[in-house]
Amino acid sequence: MAELHFGRNYSCDYGAVEQVAPGIRRVTARNPSKFTFKGTGTYILGTGKVAVIDAGPDLPDHVDALLSALDGEEITHQLITHTHTDHSPAAAAVKKRTGAATYGFGPHGAGRFPDGVPMEAGGDMDFVPDHTVAHGDIIEAAGTQIECVHTPGHTSNHICFALAGSGALFTGDHVMGWSTTVVSPPDGDMAAYMASLELLASRGDKIYYPTHAGPITDPTPYVAALIEHRREREHQIMDCLGRGVGRIADMVGEMYPGLDPELVSAAGRSVFSHIIAMAERGDIIADGPIAADGDYRKVN
Repeated sequence: MAELHFGRNYSCDYGAVEQVAPGIRRVTARNPSKFTFKGTGTYILGTGKVAVIDAGPDLPDHVDALLSALDGEEITHQLITHTHTDHSPAAAAVKKRTGAATYGFGPHGAGRFPDGVPMEAGGDMDFVPDHTVAHGDIIEAAGTQIECVHTPGHTSNHICFALAGSGALFTGDHVMGWSTTVVSPPDGDMAAYMASLELLASRGDKIYYPTHAGPITDPTPYVAALIEHRREREHQIMDCLGRGVGRIADMVGEMYPGLDPELVSAAGRSVFSHIIAMAERGDIIADGPIAADGDYRKVN
């Protein structure tokens, strides 16, 4: 597999405000898990009149800590990378207490389904942004310009935010330094995710700030390694099919030896997302509908 050097040497003081870089602060929520690492990092841009990126989970202690850190300052913008429950729900509480409007691509599923996804595990189905943004839009906030970079894949409404003149990109869950990203259908889309990685590879940003864990200080080769990693996953799937292993559950056992049992389901969802992309390209076919429990084989 492609050599990915994950940055897991990371610690945080829950509820405390941390100076990450000039003009960038972070408050980390106490919601560690197999999928959030040490927790959700809510970023604060600027001083005085500030913008917040990913208000985080609906935890009163986290909201209190964030607003306490900004005592005497004004939140003018809440920027939401995407609508998973560890990223967007606290925005409602922050808005109720401060009036700060929210900015995002749209409700959960907005980039893939015209009417959104009716229900999806882990999705914040209540979030609707006050201001809808699209790829290339510029938000004037925190004394600077913030560019919206639409990066569907992890979710269809995922947006990264680029801080003008700094080379900094806030990548949400699209690119993380501690782990690869789960891409889970129906809203998760592997073909879109790969295209979004290619987009980031072409941008030349200098540093990434994911919502979980620390910064990625040399992002260009890291993104290249992520792309290669996903291509190698497809090679593994084709190898499985060539040996008559046609069901996703059996593929996961071969592709992820020694995997933590708590992550088996997520791995299966990512493999299914690869399967969908490969079927859409005509590389593989199913004996029946394209489904998580389907039986697949090579076209040739």
